[in-house]
Amino acid sequence: MNRNVSTSDAPRRHVVVEGPIGVGKTSLARRLAETFGSQLLLEGAEDNPFLERFYENPRDAAFPTQMHFLMQRAEQMRSLRQGDLFRERYVADFLFQKDRVFAELTLREPELVLYDRVYRELLVEVEPPDMVIYLQAPVDVLMERIRRRGIAHEQGITADYLQRLSDAYVNFFYHYDAAPLLIVNASAIDLVNNDGDYGQLLDRLGEMHSGRQYFNPTPIGL
Repeated sequence: MNRNVSTSDAPRRHVVVEGPIGVGKTSLARRLAETFGSQLLLEGAEDNPFLERFYENPRDAAFPTQMHFLMQRAEQMRSLRQGDLFRERYVADFLFQKDRVFAELTLREPELVLYDRVYRELLVEVEPPDMVIYLQAPVDVLMERIRRRGIAHEQGITADYLQRLSDAYVNFFYHYDAAPLLIVNASAIDLVNNDGDYGQLLDRLGEMHSGRQYFNPTPIGL
């Protein structure tokens, strides 16, 4: 794109892009990291050996899937803290506290009790990010994006599950106040391939310094 951006333009040291499956958070995190010269921190779903089995049989595989993600993210947060000396910039496609959204949605009560014991112990070591970008889109848009990207084990995701997940995200971020929060309507824009759409987001990030804001951008033609 034609916009000149330097690392000093990065809105914060640790920026998180969040949202439900299929909304485009990982793709946007990659582009932001490249734009700002930041390190990229990804949740690494492909490294979870239980995830494919979870989509095939959620009841039986939910607990090991969730615990693997929890421990993996805790280790990534420790690595982030160890980088304080050099003050690197990071863009991540996950928020540690969001992990419990999935746990509450998928785990049975005894499993959730055990999960919470571990979660609370790990949470005290986690510092909040400096900014969160929360992407939203309707379920039909999410379903179409999941279909287009063609990841085999995701093709069995149902609209009902995505709706429950999206509702859980809405509830989580309704109460979230640990960092500045930009809520973006991403249903009709392409933040990865459309420079105009992406430029609107960069401008909004540059203007935002605190609080909670809503961004409903007008799609710009290629």
